[in-house]
Amino acid sequence: MTELYIGLMSGTSLDGIDAALVEFTGNKVKLIQFEYLPFPNEIQTAIQKLSKPDALVSLKEYGAMDTRLGHLFADLVKTLLSKTDIPASAVNAIGSHGLTIYHAPEIKFPFSLQIGDPNIIAEKTGIATVADFRRRDIAAKGQGAPLVPAFHQAVFHNPNEHRCIVNIGGIANITVLPKHQAAEIIGFDTGPGNTLMDLWIKLHQNLSYDKNGAWGQTGTIDHNLVTLLKQDAYFNTAPPKSTGKEYFSLPWVYQYFDAFSYQAEDVQASLCFLTAITICDAIKKYAPATERILICGGGAHNGYLLELIKQHIECPVESTEKYGLHPDHVEAMAFAWLARQTINHLPGNLKEVTGAINSVILGGIYQG
Repeated sequence: MTELYIGLMSGTSLDGIDAALVEFTGNKVKLIQFEYLPFPNEIQTAIQKLSKPDALVSLKEYGAMDTRLGHLFADLVKTLLSKTDIPASAVNAIGSHGLTIYHAPEIKFPFSLQIGDPNIIAEKTGIATVADFRRRDIAAKGQGAPLVPAFHQAVFHNPNEHRCIVNIGGIANITVLPKHQAAEIIGFDTGPGNTLMDLWIKLHQNLSYDKNGAWGQTGTIDHNLVTLLKQDAYFNTAPPKSTGKEYFSLPWVYQYFDAFSYQAEDVQASLCFLTAITICDAIKKYAPATERILICGGGAHNGYLLELIKQHIECPVESTEKYGLHPDHVEAMAFAWLARQTINHLPGNLKEVTGAINSVILGGIYQG
């Protein structure tokens, strides 16, 4: 039996929205259509303001952006379907991750907050929409993240080799896939992915990201600075663990050293190396048997970052594209898969990854 689901994802890089129309036939997964909508500058600026640690924003601003993003998500679904001959009525459901405004799993009253009103998505598209995936896992005493390892296991597991999937968005996370299906899956956020590099180049060159790592590559890595940053307790905390851009921010950098007393490009090179080395350290510590690393997420396009990873790891490092899924498509497809799990009354979290006490069915369903 063939089923169609749509996944919607807006990640911690705050750059736009990914939409994937995915076909499921048994355990087989096939991408039918993919669309990306970059945020206009005005929306991106407003989201960045909302997302700043301890940001002072009004409920009116928050509510209006929740609604506005709901319309953008819905319109992107319509654009996605218009590129095919598939009617909305043929789609089983939409899985919408939304956009994370704040992720705080470690405080006394833990929460994770996403915006992009699913009521609007369901109403405008006529398609049942599954959303609010993280909070049920948190209710079960989990971190609410990362959630993509369950999908990674479904599509990238190989019985003949130990693999590690590295997803580099604003935050980087890994999924450790032992070749023995019965072995425990490990997955966690390793720390910053692109977020610090994006913030630093925005500050100095007013660019949203460092294309291919070109600016960072003009600098010189200051290993003393990287050593300072690596002293942060997060890197030495055992999984399960998750983090966000509200933690790994420029104020986080400034507490360790006076960034403005260094050449800007040297800081950028050092921040790139921090991402690379903390990913490699995590793999060496928690997945020493890894035989192959597959990279997905926006960081897969940063040639300098990938080169640094390859220099500090002893197994092949390849794009997920070689294994059937383009690195830009994986997360949106994951939320199509998670929506399917929810609709079919199946758990979507891996409790050994998030630290939840139970495997739980994730999200709420907003009928189309």
